[in-house]
Amino acid sequence: MGAGARTGPPDDDGPPPRVVALGGGHGLSASLQALRRVTTDLTAVVTVADDGGSSGRLRRELGVLPPGDLRMALAALCGDDEWGHTWSEVVQHRFRSEGELHGHAVGNLLIVALWELLGDSVAGLDWVGQLLGAHGRVLPMSSVPLDIAAEVEGADPARPGEVVTVRGQVACASTGGRVRSISLLPEAPPASPQAVKAVHEADWVVFGPGSWFTSVLPHLLVPDLARALVDTEARRVVALNLSPQRGETDGFRPETYLKVLEEHAPELGVDVVLADRSVVQDAGPLREAAARLGGELVLGDVAVGDGTPRHDPDRLAAVFDRVFRGADQ
Repeated sequence: MGAGARTGPPDDDGPPPRVVALGGGHGLSASLQALRRVTTDLTAVVTVADDGGSSGRLRRELGVLPPGDLRMALAALCGDDEWGHTWSEVVQHRFRSEGELHGHAVGNLLIVALWELLGDSVAGLDWVGQLLGAHGRVLPMSSVPLDIAAEVEGADPARPGEVVTVRGQVACASTGGRVRSISLLPEAPPASPQAVKAVHEADWVVFGPGSWFTSVLPHLLVPDLARALVDTEARRVVALNLSPQRGETDGFRPETYLKVLEEHAPELGVDVVLADRSVVQDAGPLREAAARLGGELVLGDVAVGDGTPRHDPDRLAAVFDRVFRGADQ
């Protein structure tokens, strides 16, 4: 993070915008690190379909929600002071051993311990957030653990036109073929009531960046949450990825993300599509795709300056701030 980075919204006479960010993993972490610089009223709604690594092991052994993406969101909301940096590193720390603790993240164990003690997933996350001094709240998108099922074309190189169903987030992200669509198991899962409430009360809802099929789109397949996202009076921002994700969105152009979003949620309107200027070679098709969803295209310099496909928190925050303020002028 750059020197002198803001840790809260700029001075303003009005209240801070109420922002809900949806996603999971590194993409949601990037948007949260930026958004906490813009507003003090921030809620992350996180996917709960991870079935790999430490999260998958805890999920299978204890029957809990997978805590990993929730942990990453909490770490991203830690402040830039010594307390925030320290606790962010602690919860992200993974044990290295020859035993059963190998690979487990400290934050995953802390979250699951509070869930067992309190018997309430949201209360447990709130307690961890208080301990970390998190600049926002983290909520699961559903109250039950989920599985993702993906329709994949060409998973077998010998049968490039064959479409097969792949189950599990890890499998979906590493199919080797082209993901055509996804669904959730169980079907029509219950939404977190607190997440639905947050969406209804928001001024802005932010989708992405992140793994499109396994982190962003699943929110639109939880019926009560999807209905809230359509019905809310909040304005909606889609923040596009900086590069295709191998094994999931290979070959995607910027406008392809919006096409897939429309296919999975045809009722959803979008107000702003945010993309990095350097990855949009021809803005015309992307601008047209945004317009079909009812939105405008905003281009900005939001990537780090070293050429890697990573968002810079300060740059992304500046563009979010411009978008939020511009809509009120």
